[in-house]
This record gives sequence, C-alpha cells and structure tokens, in this order.
Amino acid sequence: MTRTTVMKTAASLAAGLLLVSASPAVAQAKEALGPFGYGGVTLGMSAKTARATGKIVLKTNDGGCSGWDLKAHPTGENAVGMFISKKRGVAVIFAAKGVKTPQGIGLGSTTKQLKRAYPRLRTSASGYPYVSVEGNPKAYYSFLVSRGKVYEMALGLNTQDCVN
Repeated sequence: MTRTTVMKTAASLAAGLLLVSASPAVAQAKEALGPFGYGGVTLGMSAKTARATGKIVLKTNDGGCSGWDLKAHPTGENAVGMFISKKRGVAVIFAAKGVKTPQGIGLGSTTKQLKRAYPRLRTSASGYPYVSVEGNPKAYYSFLVSRGKVYEMALGLNTQDCVN
C-alpha cells in the first residue's frame, strides 16, 4: 500500500466512524413539550390549521372545546392528548409518556426534581402545582402529582377555557 492509499483509507474510516457515532445522538434527540407547543402543534393554533398539519386526529367534539390526539401519541379510550378551544385555538397539550419539558421534567419525575427545575412553582386553588413557562409568557405548565411523582402534566394557554 502506498502512503496515499493509507491516508485515504484512514480518512474514509474516520468519516465512517464519525457518521456511526453521530447517528445515535441524532436518533436520541427528542422534541420538548413547550415552550410554544409540541409535535408540530402550537398553542393558539386554530383547529383548522392544526388539522392541516396532518399530525392530529379528532376524538371528541363537545361544546366549546374539542379533544384531539397527536397521531404519534394516541391516548386510548376516555382520554385526549390536547384540547382545542373554538375561541382560543390549541388550548392545552398533555404530555405523552417519555416527553419532557426543556427543563427535563416528565411523567415519573419526583416532586423534588419538579421543585428544583421550577423554583417558582406555585399551587393552584384546586391543589395542583403549576408554573409559568420560561420563554412564553402566554403559557403555563401544570402537573398532577401522586405519591411524590408526576403522573400527568400539560402545557396550556393562560387564557385557555377548556379545563380547570
């Protein structure tokens, strides 16, 4: 082998290793819940615009708010992945399993982790923790906690009219 052949082979091998080692990191990158939306759907987006993304499916249409699922995260019976208000557009998006906020909070996070990630966490009149979304003054995160762990969380518009 000539020196040029060895150098070309080494360069090809290095490039291949770079591609192989970079692939898992890219595959592991996940979209966060918030600060403006999730799964290609944005808070405030009308039902018509949200439907046009092709990423959601209608589940219920009762009154002022309709219930939808992200096609990538179906919720099963008696649940929805988001509510869309006739007045406000996409009003609330619920976190699917494995989805986290930019601060790393997801289903299964502990109360201690929640408080550490969100030092300005407050408690609503109905008893659930919530916090303003960093980077989006029009939105909040709400959390339902049982036995010290988050079992449900959502990203919602401050002005949403679908859930309490």
